Amino acid sequence: MTTAHINNKSHVENIPQVGNMSHIDKEWQRFTSSERIARFAIYLCFVSAIVWSWQTVEVIPEFLYDAPAQFADMFERMMPLDYAFYPESIHEAMVETLNIATLGTLFTLIFAIPLALLNAPNITPNKTLNWIAQVFLVSSRSVNSLVWALLFIALFGPGLLAGIMAIAIRSIGFVGKLLAEALAEVNAGPIEALRATGASWMSILLKGYWPQVMPAFYSIVLFRWDINVRESAVLGLVGAGGIGVILNDAQNLFEWQKVAMVLVSIFTVVIVAEAVVIHIRNKII
Repeated sequence: MTTAHINNKSHVENIPQVGNMSHIDKEWQRFTSSERIARFAIYLCFVSAIVWSWQTVEVIPEFLYDAPAQFADMFERMMPLDYAFYPESIHEAMVETLNIATLGTLFTLIFAIPLALLNAPNITPNKTLNWIAQVFLVSSRSVNSLVWALLFIALFGPGLLAGIMAIAIRSIGFVGKLLAEALAEVNAGPIEALRATGASWMSILLKGYWPQVMPAFYSIVLFRWDINVRESAVLGLVGAGGIGVILNDAQNLFEWQKVAMVLVSIFTVVIVAEAVVIHIRNKII
């Protein structure tokens, strides 16, 4: 009995010692001190940039406070919509807009596909050619479609041709860049097998690369066409044809009911184009 009592007592005395050892563990922290300082510096720079940008905007307070009343007044002038204006002018201009987007997208492929092949390092291992193709792709993306439209209006005059060329040149960088990335990520196994059989470069391209990038290619082209429908709707504001010309004329004449009808037509066409693109992607890809 005495021995058992002593053993139990020693066991109880050992429990606090184990508990004390568990409190020696270090406190867990998500970030180190240097990481917290760096995060704070980034947040501070971000907030400072917002404050500095807001100060340089020079917002006129009177116009800002009066904006809700002006919006309500404009909305009242837009109602009811001038439905008779659609068959009179909007329909033909909307067809022109879709033609600009479609032809511009098709012309894009003439330049985007070769540039994508030159930009893909697994197809073109020459770094100089990769860099040249990259320069063209970046240059195309860096200029807005409205700026391209102004340049082509100066060359070809106002009209659909300027709009088509603006859409085509603007889209080269988008399509070429994404297609080059898709080509660079293909599985090298089929390519090496074709090369081992002595297949020509064109056969390797058509039988090895194309089956793997075909879904991405169709997805990129359809997505870009959807974007071009939106962009071509405003090219007419600078004289490049399409529905933007009708919108600009109605706005300059303060015919707000016609302006509202144009905006509703653009919104409807954009929604329909989005639905068509989704349907085609589900059927093809």
